[in-house]
Amino acid sequence: MSSLLIRNGTLVTLNAKQEVVEGGSVYIEGTKIVDAGKFPDNRHHADRVLDAKGGVIMPGLINAHHHLYSTFARGFVPPGRPAVNFKEILEQLWWKLDYALDAEDVYYSALLVLLDCVKQGCTTVIDHHASPMCRDGSLDQIERAFRDAGLNGCLCYEVSDRNVIGGGVEENERFINKCRASGDDQVAALFGLHASMTIGRETLDRCVEIARRTGTGFHVHAAEDAIDEQVTLKEFGMRVMERFRAAGVTGPKTIFVHGIHLDDRELDILKETDSILLHNPESNMNNAVGAARWLDALKRGVLVGLGTDGMASAMIASARTAYLLQRHALHDPRVAFGESCELLLRNNAAICGRLFKDPRGVLQPGALADVIVVDYVPLTPMDAGNFYGHLLFGLNYAPVSATVCRGRVLMENGALSRVDEAALRRTGIERAAKLWKRIK
Repeated sequence: MSSLLIRNGTLVTLNAKQEVVEGGSVYIEGTKIVDAGKFPDNRHHADRVLDAKGGVIMPGLINAHHHLYSTFARGFVPPGRPAVNFKEILEQLWWKLDYALDAEDVYYSALLVLLDCVKQGCTTVIDHHASPMCRDGSLDQIERAFRDAGLNGCLCYEVSDRNVIGGGVEENERFINKCRASGDDQVAALFGLHASMTIGRETLDRCVEIARRTGTGFHVHAAEDAIDEQVTLKEFGMRVMERFRAAGVTGPKTIFVHGIHLDDRELDILKETDSILLHNPESNMNNAVGAARWLDALKRGVLVGLGTDGMASAMIASARTAYLLQRHALHDPRVAFGESCELLLRNNAAICGRLFKDPRGVLQPGALADVIVVDYVPLTPMDAGNFYGHLLFGLNYAPVSATVCRGRVLMENGALSRVDEAALRRTGIERAAKLWKRIK
């Protein structure tokens, strides 16, 4: 079993005592943290020593909602006139792009984003995938990318009736069973759904039956735009969360993404069913769909997490955007400061606690050895009482110098350790250019 000592940094433990330790260290054996705090270097005899050089040593970050395949949309201009609403954004960009993906596109788009995650200090990603023309086996391609990058992932395939009735049901079931049989905690599975507005009765009932049989939760967009509520009311006579609760989709392992247009009763349903709400502020602003009422959900006791929805992989920036957007939307300079940091640092770890076996998001013995070093030396005093201020206004702009996931050093001194980054980026550019030509 290999061992690693990370030393000479300010340790932000995020433990129950919220300890911040100057001159701190973390000692790792295998995939787990054995010791964290202030101790002499000779307490442990590590195979490898990583010098934090006075930077901040903290738990690896978690992105609780990503679309890895969206990498290949970066710089792409969809044909035709600009989209004027959310429905047109789906039809003119995302549904055309995911329809054109092939298996190698799926792998390389995932791997390239995961390398960005390593560079941003993100060690666990919950992904939501779609590739209608190469559906079968697509989650294996993404799993391969996670293992090649060295990161933790929870994967699903987006079921909808937009191309084929029930498209993606079998891929979810196959991959869920694969993960259950493997017993490996690096890659887990959820049952993916697109949204209420694109899923008919028979398809949803079929998905729920499989999820119940396999003990799996769902990962689904909910009320991202008003059209989801409008279509659901028209077709099924219920609002989105009413439909999902009646069908059996809700529960402690189910992630409802966005929730911007949920009403008070629907927020109550999230609490009553112990379901998860996932906020993606940058994406919501980009799509002009509104500002989620995640503070109201928190007040009800809902577990609210934070993601990027494929926009990027910089999670501290996402927390900062959540903070700023909520203050702007509510015209209230008193709100969302601590809460936005909690979404990222506490709640995302709690979500992972429902989906994975190994605890993460904390530097303490027994936790998964996901650790990052941020090249940040504060200009003002930093302690447990003011760390969130440093997070949003200091660490947000500082580079990550080292990333360790499952006890393996993936990046040191800003350089990736496991891959030929330049070659992979050349391949990504070539594949994206070919993909763009296939989109009509």
